[in-house]
Amino acid sequence: MINSRQIEAFRAVMLTGAMTAAAEIIHVTQPAVSRIIRDLEAELNLELFHRRGNLVVPTAQAQALLAEVERSFVGLGQIRAFADDLRTGQGGSLRVAALPAVASGFLPRFVAKFSRERPRLNIMIDGLPSPIIRDRVVSGQFDIGITAFPFHRHSLTIIPLGDGAVVAMPPNHRLAGQRAVRPEDLDHENLILLTKFRTGSQPVEVALQSVARRASIETPLTTIACVLVAEGMGVAIVDPLAASEFVGQGLVLRPFEPSWVIGSALVHSSERALSVVAREFRDSFLEHVRDYLAEANYLNQSS
Repeated sequence: MINSRQIEAFRAVMLTGAMTAAAEIIHVTQPAVSRIIRDLEAELNLELFHRRGNLVVPTAQAQALLAEVERSFVGLGQIRAFADDLRTGQGGSLRVAALPAVASGFLPRFVAKFSRERPRLNIMIDGLPSPIIRDRVVSGQFDIGITAFPFHRHSLTIIPLGDGAVVAMPPNHRLAGQRAVRPEDLDHENLILLTKFRTGSQPVEVALQSVARRASIETPLTTIACVLVAEGMGVAIVDPLAASEFVGQGLVLRPFEPSWVIGSALVHSSERALSVVAREFRDSFLEHVRDYLAEANYLNQSS
């Protein structure tokens, strides 16, 4: 039966034209190469080389066989290269799910930068509700999730993003010139509220209990709230990551005080080890979020 060592020796002899040089390539002695080639010829029942002293001359059969061997070696090379990419985080696949508002802007902008540095990496991104994200990360359908927080689940590693609440408003709004917005500043404003804050125990709902409101609109999605703000329908208390796509596009953001965290977290399975590229993605994304929030450039932009 033909073995890989025979094919490796044959290819080395064909590429170098000499048994001695081939022996150096595959790290055996010259007599060992000669023996391997004789065994291959016997196995194939083909004469592959004419021997002329120390020289070997490939036969026509050897030339034809080399073409087939090279095709196999290309395939093996591709497998080796793919394995190298997996080991170094330069290739393979990565599946990420996030809240729709984050998946529609902040996340894909980061993914674009991440993938440009890894052109052989296949990435799939989806925008889904938080409970579905958690279930699918646990089941292994996604490697990384960006989900609403707080919650508890033993099968997930949970890393809060620390995204503090901001107030979204039109750039010409009376509060746009302030460094920050407090609850009393929102007296008699048209408020656009996210329904997740209407539980009675959320900090924003507690903070707004004493605020007199002219009118309000409720929506479950930050994207909808930001569009309504851009259309002049009022102001909204939102997550700065989710609202990032709208900064400079009809709204500005100002910190809400007293400061409190809106509640987003990166999650991954605590029962399965992350791949190299998934670990790199997690660490790079968390650093990107920290830098974005620390620089607070989103608070200083206007349309």
